[in-house]
Amino acid sequence: MLARALLPVVGIALAVALWALGVSALEARTPIAAAFAPLATAHAFIEMVKGPDIWLHVAVSLKRVGIGLLCAIVVGVPLGILVALSRGFSQASTPLFQLLRMVSPLSWMPLAVMALGVGDAPVYFLLAFAATWPLMLNTVAGVAQLDPNWMLLARSLSATRFEIVWRVVLPGITAHILTGVRLAIGIIWIVLVPAEMLGVSAGLGYFILDTRDRLAYSELTAAIILIGLLGYALDYAARAAHARWLHAKPAKQGAFS
Repeated sequence: MLARALLPVVGIALAVALWALGVSALEARTPIAAAFAPLATAHAFIEMVKGPDIWLHVAVSLKRVGIGLLCAIVVGVPLGILVALSRGFSQASTPLFQLLRMVSPLSWMPLAVMALGVGDAPVYFLLAFAATWPLMLNTVAGVAQLDPNWMLLARSLSATRFEIVWRVVLPGITAHILTGVRLAIGIIWIVLVPAEMLGVSAGLGYFILDTRDRLAYSELTAAIILIGLLGYALDYAARAAHARWLHAKPAKQGAFS
C-alpha cells in the first residue's frame, strides 16, 4: 500500500532527474540553459508565489476560464439537447458542427481580433468556442442513453416540451454534462495561454510573454510549472464534482420514486 502511494513521487522524481540531465547536456553549447534547471526554477517559483503579482494574473485567467466555460455551457448544452431530440435539426447541423469542431480554436485568433478588437472579448470567444464541442457531444450522448420510458411517461402525463427537457432530460444527463465540463476545462486551460497573448495586459499568457521579454527564464519555467499545477487542481475539482454527483444520484432518484 505504501509502495503504491509512493509511485507518483517516484514518477515525479524521475521526471525531475531527466529534466536536470537534459539541461546539463544543453549547457555545454547553450550556457543560458542553466536558467531552466530544476534548482533555479524552484528558487524562482518560491519567489514568484510569495509575491502578489502572479496571483493577480492567476485571478484574471481564472475569471476568463469561468466566463468562457459559462458561455460554452449556455451554448453547448442547449445545442446538444436540440441535436439529440430533433432529427431534422441533427441532420441539417451535424456536418457543420463536425467541420467547426475540427478547426483549431487558435485558427480563429486573427478573425477574433479583427471582429472583436483587443482585450477580453476575443479571449472569451476563443475559450467558449473551444469548450462548446465537448459539452455538446456529451449532452447528445447523455440524451441518447436516457430510458425512453421516461419520455413516454412524461408525454402520457401531458408534459410540455419544456417540462420534458427541464424535469426529465436535464436531471437525467447531469453526469454527462459534468463529464463534458471536465473535458471543456482541460481544453480551455490549454487554449488559455496562447489566447492571452492577444494584446491583453494581464493573465498567465501575458505573464509568460513578460518573463520572456525580461529574459527571466527561470521565472518563465516556474510559471509553466504553476500553470500545470493550477490545471491539475481545476481537473481535480471537476472530477470531484462528477464523483460527488454519481455518489448522490441514487439517493436523489429514490426521493422521486
